[in-house]
Parts: sequence; C-alpha cells; structure tokens
Amino acid sequence: MSNGLPVDAIALREEVKSKYRAVAVDPHASYHFHTGRPLARRLGYDEAGVTRLPDSAVEAFAGVGNPFSLGALQPGERVVDLGSGGGFDCFIAAGQVGPEGRVVGVDMTEEMLARSRAVAAAMGLQQVEFRRGVIEDLPIEGGWADVVMSNGVINLCADKRQVFAEVTRVLKPGGRLQFADIANGKEVPPAALRNIDLWTD
Repeated sequence: MSNGLPVDAIALREEVKSKYRAVAVDPHASYHFHTGRPLARRLGYDEAGVTRLPDSAVEAFAGVGNPFSLGALQPGERVVDLGSGGGFDCFIAAGQVGPEGRVVGVDMTEEMLARSRAVAAAMGLQQVEFRRGVIEDLPIEGGWADVVMSNGVINLCADKRQVFAEVTRVLKPGGRLQFADIANGKEVPPAALRNIDLWTD
C-alpha cells in the first residue's frame, strides 16, 4: 500500500468495529473467541476481584491475556486502557487505583462505549471515564498516564509504530506499558498480511 501499511487502516477499523459491535449488543452469542467470566478465569484474573463485578461489567470481556499479571496498579495512579471495549479491564483497574486514581478507557465502537459508560455509572465509579477515539491518535494529553494497558487490541491495528508512539507520548517519564496481545514469531506471507479477514479472525 502507498502508506507502507499492509492493509487499509480505515477498512480494518470498520471490520473490527463490526465484530465488536456484535459483542457489545449480544455478549452471549457464539463467537470465534471466548468471552465473559469463564475467559477471565482461564486468563488468571483475581477471582475475588472479578466476583465483585456485576455481570454487565464482565459479559462482554474478550481479552487475550491478563495485563495485571505484569504487576498490580498502585493507589492514585492514572491509567489509560487502549481499546477498552466493554470496560472490564478498566473496572479491575479502578479497584486497584482507588477513588484517588483515574482510569480512562479509549474505544472506537459506539456500542462498546455506551455499554461501558452505563456500567461505570451504575457502579458509581467516578474515577473511570470512557472516551471515543482510536489508539493511533489517543484523546489523552501528553505525559498524563502512569500506566498504559491494552488487552488484545494492538494486534488489530495496521500501524503499530504509531500506536507505540502514542503510548510513549501519553506516558509520564518512568511510566509503564502493561499489555497482553497476540504475537507471531514467524514471517507472515504477504498475501495473508493483505487479507483483512485474517487480521480479525
């Protein structure tokens, strides 16, 4: 492609939106990936922390790992969650940073934002906010975050260099990135790289 990316970034975003819009609207449908409490248990999330959350906060969870396994967040920290989806990781983060901390989830899917905002309001989590945006252009001021987290989202972006540039921009000096994702140690054939369906399946 003329911009050096293997696929059209806009087309890929629309495909990703379509898939996760369905999860937001009907989290109990059958998908090619696992969701909800069984997935959180499989990925090693703290059982007590997950149990405290209402079903509405967990059922649309579709992560690939557990970014909290890299270290617990500290009270009062400021956290950004890339591709926050239904908000599950943000709600776990809110419990760790406490009322003096801040958690900002960024997502591009309106249905996921509606879901996560409604759950945060119902839970009275005033330290949690969800903003509409893409992770290649975060709606976060520079040097704001102590921690940036992500769970299975960076692999869905065509321009990963730009994603990491944004992570660097929003982190404070000495801040950290805690993320879980899908990675491939082998070279991907060019035809597969250009196949948007393979990026999202």
